[in-house]
Amino acid sequence: MRPFEYERPGDGHGAVATMHRPGAVFLAGGTNLVDLMKLGVTSPELLVDITGLPYHGIETRDGVRIGALVSNTGLARDDTIRRDYPVVSEAILAGASGQLRNRATVGGNLLQRTRCRYFQDVTKACNKRSPGSGCDARDGEHHDLAILGASPQCVATNPSDLAVALSMVDASVHYLGPHGPAAISVHDLFRRPGDRPDLDTNLPPGSLITAVVLPECPIAARSRYRKVRDRASFAFAAGSVAAALDVRDGIVHDVRLAWGGVAHLPWRAWAAERALRHGPATPEHFARAAEEELAFAKPLRDNAYKIPLLRNLTVELLRELTP
Repeated sequence: MRPFEYERPGDGHGAVATMHRPGAVFLAGGTNLVDLMKLGVTSPELLVDITGLPYHGIETRDGVRIGALVSNTGLARDDTIRRDYPVVSEAILAGASGQLRNRATVGGNLLQRTRCRYFQDVTKACNKRSPGSGCDARDGEHHDLAILGASPQCVATNPSDLAVALSMVDASVHYLGPHGPAAISVHDLFRRPGDRPDLDTNLPPGSLITAVVLPECPIAARSRYRKVRDRASFAFAAGSVAAALDVRDGIVHDVRLAWGGVAHLPWRAWAAERALRHGPATPEHFARAAEEELAFAKPLRDNAYKIPLLRNLTVELLRELTP
């Protein structure tokens, strides 16, 4: 690990002001950043410790405002979240070990980088780590990588379980940028890889996430998160589903559906939602709707199994949510 400088700013504006310095990065829980430093994937020249900034609270008014420095454990255990947004709590609890959840923060969770093995191995070609170097994953070991929204430049997946749940509830992300405070929808926060897979988000450079806001979302009170992985714990998703369902007299009145582990960003299943609304709440209808969304899939040699996996996982979770 290379030497670096360390600063602890007194407020958010001071933190953002340090970002004009070359090689500066924010440090909160460090559960992803420190790993990448050890692997040599990133070598920051300045760590800006933001853990003392006032972004630790959870406020309930016109939805829920979650400070960016709230720990994953704190968010998952919050009574309001467990009652009104259970999908958020379940996604966090599916995401990592208790030790990591205690340390990791909400803002850091959203900004964690892909766990693609080619990104983490500096001896391999990776356009996300080194733009223009190529993508060894396409012809290599890619069974756990993207089938939706990828590009010839990158097939990495977003590793955040929380981001999938936040996509389902239409959350917004508030940040402090070089020009002051602003907000962005979680749907616009993340990027598809396109020709710039090295860019994970649409945040202006040097921006500091300050909060995540969950809007009032009555349907979220009846929501679940389901994840399939290679091993029972401490593994990232081969595929996951966040779903909420409102069925009245056997007909789907409303539905929310987002997928994880299959794209460069949390994948909101808009086409499946449109197909589900006003149709019968039956497994057959659930499967047809999932197939409409999966028509966009472009699997590689070894990850086509994700298509039936996502379809079956979606059908099973919607069946569980059907009264």
